[in-house]
Amino acid sequence: MPGMHRNRMKISSQRVIQLLAAALFNGYAIGFRKGKIFTGSSKALCVPVLNCYSCPGALGACPIGSLQAAVSGFGRHFPFYVLGMLMLFGIVLGRLACGLLCPFGLVQDLLYKIPVPKYRVPKVVDKPARYIKYAVFLLLVVLLPVFAVTEVGIAPPYFCKYLCPAGTLGGGIPLMLADSGLREAAGTLFDWKLMVLAAILLFSMFIHRPFCRYLCPLGAFYSVFNRFSFYQMKLDSAQCIACKKCEQSCPMAVEVTGNCNSPECIRCGKCREVCPTGAISYSIFPYREK
Repeated sequence: MPGMHRNRMKISSQRVIQLLAAALFNGYAIGFRKGKIFTGSSKALCVPVLNCYSCPGALGACPIGSLQAAVSGFGRHFPFYVLGMLMLFGIVLGRLACGLLCPFGLVQDLLYKIPVPKYRVPKVVDKPARYIKYAVFLLLVVLLPVFAVTEVGIAPPYFCKYLCPAGTLGGGIPLMLADSGLREAAGTLFDWKLMVLAAILLFSMFIHRPFCRYLCPLGAFYSVFNRFSFYQMKLDSAQCIACKKCEQSCPMAVEVTGNCNSPECIRCGKCREVCPTGAISYSIFPYREK
């Protein structure tokens, strides 16, 4: 019983961090009532997670939206600031940002708790599908904004415009609810975005974090840094009894005993919580957990 209590406390702590992060990044509460976005100076700063610039409560800028805007036309300037911030987040946190700080990750986690039958995606489908998010990053976030520009040299934010479910949920829907003029002007593109959002929310009830696994371009970027980030997972092979409880609990279906610092690991800590021998730990550079 004491062990169960400790696990509940750890899970609760993770959820508290997620909720606090969502509140911090979207702290302009009056924006939801007025249906207007925050335009203060902090909006020039990138947050480490997907958080739509058009969300009425957003106090900072989404790094993916900022990167698309920065590389638009590319010939004008190199996006040193945005890429620098993304690399800083990647080096310090890796995909810890996905596991603990992302509001849309929190939405998926909560939906997965709904008591419906769960589905484990077969490896033959799951493994190749993981590469879709890298294609989304290269095509919608980098290549199209660089090359598919208008006559005045400006490209639309392709990922935000055609795919991003976090933007639809946090920005599009609240603004539509608050402004009748926007509702009247909405067309087939918004209908498409609603369909994408609905599909991802539906799948999130049956598959843990489907957007993070297969579509998120920010997760694709951070995954490159997982092996080198300051936050690292550790597996003591001498203590491991190969029970596979860690892998059964992993929301990203990572083969923890094979590579606990896989690019797919979002550092949520669930594997560490369920390990019966304490074989899994973490380290934060330059300090090391014993």
